[in-house]
Amino acid sequence: MGVAREVIEKLEQTSSLPVAGVEQEWPVDAQDGPHFLAVTRTPLGGNEESAGDWILILRDITESKRLEKEREAARRTQDLAQMSMLLAHEIRNPLGSLELFASLLADATEERPVLHKWVEQVQAGLRTLSATVNNVLQFHSEPRSELSPVNVVSLLTQTLDFLQPLARQRGMRIDFTAPGSEVFLRADPHRLQQVFVNLALNAFRAMSGGGALRVSVECGDAVQGLQVRVVFRDHGVGIPSRHLAKIFEAGFTTSAGSPGLGLALAKKVVEQHQGKIAVESDSEKGTAFTLSFPRLEDLNQPGVPEIPSVLGDRVLVA
Repeated sequence: MGVAREVIEKLEQTSSLPVAGVEQEWPVDAQDGPHFLAVTRTPLGGNEESAGDWILILRDITESKRLEKEREAARRTQDLAQMSMLLAHEIRNPLGSLELFASLLADATEERPVLHKWVEQVQAGLRTLSATVNNVLQFHSEPRSELSPVNVVSLLTQTLDFLQPLARQRGMRIDFTAPGSEVFLRADPHRLQQVFVNLALNAFRAMSGGGALRVSVECGDAVQGLQVRVVFRDHGVGIPSRHLAKIFEAGFTTSAGSPGLGLALAKKVVEQHQGKIAVESDSEKGTAFTLSFPRLEDLNQPGVPEIPSVLGDRVLVA
C-alpha cells in the first residue's frame, strides 16, 4: 500500500493526469527497491467532464517487468552463443589445416635451429587459438558425457608435452610430479584435458620469462579419503583478492582479448566429474588451482586398456 499511496500522492500533485482509459507505467522508488505500477484513470460515472471525480486503478507489474528483462537477457545470451559457435566452427576448419602444416614444418626444420624456433612460435600461437575456439564450442554446448576409466597421469603427460612449445616460446618451463603408479578417474578425457590446457594457459599469462608451471598429482596417503588432487601452481603476479569471487564467472577476464570462458568452463567440467575446483592466490607466491576428483580404486591392475592419444586426435580443435 505504501507504493500505491506514493503514486496517488504524485498524481494529486501533478497537473498532467493520465489520459482517461489509457494504462500508463509509473516507476516508483520504494524502500525495498524500484517498483513499477500500471495506472489507469477512469472517470466516475463514465463522464470525464462531470464532477471531476475519477477512479484510479493500480496494477503492480514489477514482477512481470523483471521476468521480461530476464527473458530479453536470455534471448541476447542465446543469440550471442549461436553467433560465437558459428564463428568458432568456421575458424576450426582452416585452423586444423594450419596445425597440420605447422607440424610438417616442425619436422622438416629440426636440423635448422633458427627456422625450427620460428615454427615452434607459430605452433604455440595455433595452440592458444585452438584452446580459445574449443572453449567457445564446449561452453555453449552440452555434449553427452562419456565417462570411462582414464589414467590421469598419462593424460597430463600428453597434455603437458603438447604445451611444451608454448612454454619454450615464452621462456618458461613445466615441472610435473606424479605417483609412480597409474591413477585412474572416471572421466571424459577430451573435456578434462581442456581443463588442464586452460589452467596452463592462465599460468603462462600470469608469469614472465623464466617462470615455471608446477603440476602435480596427489593421491593415497597425501589426500584424505578416496580422492585424487591435480594441482596447477604458478609463480606469477597472483589474482587480486577482489577478483577471486568472480574468476569462475563466464565472461569475466582481466586479459585483453580473452573471452573469459577458460575458468568458467573448467569449473563446469570439473563439477560434471563430481569434482571440485579451488584457488589460492598471493601476489608474492603466485596462484594454485586444485582439482579434486573421486578416485577409482580397483582399476590399477593389468588388463585395463590405456586411453587413446586424445592429442593425436586433435582434441583442442574438435
